[in-house]
Parts: sequence; structure tokens; C-alpha cells
Amino acid sequence: MPRVTLADVARKAGVSRTAASFVMTGRSADMRISEAATQKVLEAAAELGYRPNLTARSLRTSKTHTIGLVSDVIATTPFAGEVIHGALDAALARGHLLLVAETGGDSAVEADLISEMLDRQVDGVIYAAMHTQERQPPEALAGVPAVLINCIAPGSQTACVLPDEYEGGRAAATALLDSGHRDGICAIGGHHDLPHTPGGLHAGNTRMRGIEDVLGEAGAALSFSIECQYEPEFGYRAVRELLERGQKPEALICLTDRLAMGAYQALGEKGLDIPHDVSVVSFDGSDLASWLRPRVTSVALPHYELGTIAVNALLDKPDFIGDILVSMPVRAGESIAAPSETRDRLRRSEQ
Repeated sequence: MPRVTLADVARKAGVSRTAASFVMTGRSADMRISEAATQKVLEAAAELGYRPNLTARSLRTSKTHTIGLVSDVIATTPFAGEVIHGALDAALARGHLLLVAETGGDSAVEADLISEMLDRQVDGVIYAAMHTQERQPPEALAGVPAVLINCIAPGSQTACVLPDEYEGGRAAATALLDSGHRDGICAIGGHHDLPHTPGGLHAGNTRMRGIEDVLGEAGAALSFSIECQYEPEFGYRAVRELLERGQKPEALICLTDRLAMGAYQALGEKGLDIPHDVSVVSFDGSDLASWLRPRVTSVALPHYELGTIAVNALLDKPDFIGDILVSMPVRAGESIAAPSETRDRLRRSEQ
């Protein structure tokens, strides 16, 4: 079936092709086209099923209404895949098509994919990493409208959209302080300062700084901070060893939900109840957090919002340079209660 053209719409509406073009590009008011004529053109377009020729439009406007998103391994991870979901929704809402490509961390593949997108004349590129890390944008993006996600790039001439890990750390510690915790607070995972990640990870360092700052402001401090990998078995091992040394914490701050899963198991094996014996708060806001019983209070990574904000920043503020911090909401569960001494004191005051 032949494609319906703008000339077909104009003919059916009984107006000139120029008038039809002004209406379909939203310029009818500027060109003083009557409301009646505008309505006829819109009705004719709807009846004929007219769709604008985007290729022809891009030649006139130098805009293709397409955005490229290049990531390392985000697309194949269900958790961080929300970044792409958010970017897709934002692009659709703005009338843009999102082209998604994944490099698998291969720099040669990355260069080829970016070149392919630029050859297709995308209006801009979003360059995303799975987790927040130091990473400079590829040279191929120099001079191209671009926004980075989860990339710390000092000196970069682009916008960098990042989760606000510092405020997230403060929020986690505040959740414990608000329930009366001041002593016996232990961080599991710490900065992730390990032989293969000397100096720690950005998320760990920044979260811990927020935790320590807000505790210090309240006249409290961490009793222990255990450095370990952010996986369940290491959370289990760290808490089990802590308990076997007779060092029962009043509260645990687990640097990931996966660590919290291991901590839950170790506490359960010792017959300790969450939250009445030990309170727990964690980070990430993953599906795992909602499945732990009791459901763990978790400071969520705003993956979906990272995607939507990156698209809108690219379209609205292409010349912006600097960090755009996205808040990390607290998803309240049932894993925090007043510390045992506070509960005993309250019971005595009620007698």
C-alpha cells in the first residue's frame, strides 16, 4: 500500500501543501492559518493515517529524534536494567527513539558501537556504567551532545548523572538514630577496601562517609566496620564471626541487600530475632530486600530515575557540565526497632 503523503492530506483537506505542512509541524498559529483549516488538516491526516516522513524532516532540521544509549553490562542485568526502562519511557514521552547497545566492557566494541550510532546521526548519546566508578567518556564523544550515568569523570565537559550516595548513607544511619540506636552499630561491607579494590569503591566510600558524619553529629559512632565483598556469603561470614566472638551488635548497616541476606541467615542460626534483638538496614532497594523476612529497610538506588533524568538532561540542558545527583529513597521495611536497653527502659517506665 503506497505511503500517504502530505500532498494527499492537503488535497483531502482542501488546502495548499504549504498550509498542511505548517499545521502538521505545529506552526499554524505563527502562519495565521485559521482554526477551521487547521482542524480540517488534522482530521484529514487522522482519516488517511498520515505519518510524517522523519527522514525528510531530519534533513530539514538536522534532528533525527533518536538518542543512543551505550552501556557496559546494564542491559543484561535485571536490577540495573531499570536505567534503560527509565530512559526508554523518557525518550518516548519526548517523541524520541532510543537506540540501546551494550559493549560487555570491550573498548573496541564500544568504539565501534558509538561510531555506528553517530553514523546514524543520533541527536545525542547517553554513556552508562553498571555501577558508579571513575570513567572518562570515549574520545569519539568529544563534541557530541552527551550525558554520563554512573561515571565520575573529573574535567569532563559533560553532565554526569549519579546516585546521591552520601545522602543515602546519612539516610541509612538516620533510620537507626530515629529508632533510638546510639551504641553497638556495626557496618558490614564497609568501604570494600580489599586487595582487588584498594582504597574501596566509590559507593562504599561515599555511603560510609555519610553514615559516619550523621552518627558523629548525633554524638554516636560505629562500634565496628568490617571490610568484605558485597555478597551474601561474606555478610553471613562476617556476622557469624562477630557473634562467635561474643560481640552482639544492636544494629547492622549492611552496605548491600545481598550482605543483608547473609546477615539474616547468621543471626537466625544464633536464634536472634530481627528487629527485636538486632536491627538491620541495607542499601540498593533490590527485589531481594522485599523478599527478606522481615522485609529489610533499604536505601534504594534510583536506577529508573537515573535513566529518565539523563534523557531529559540531554534534551533540555545539552551544554550543562557537572554532576546531577539523584536522591536515594528509603524503602521502609520491618527490620528496625528500638534497641533492647531502650525497650527495657520504656517497659519499666510503664510499670
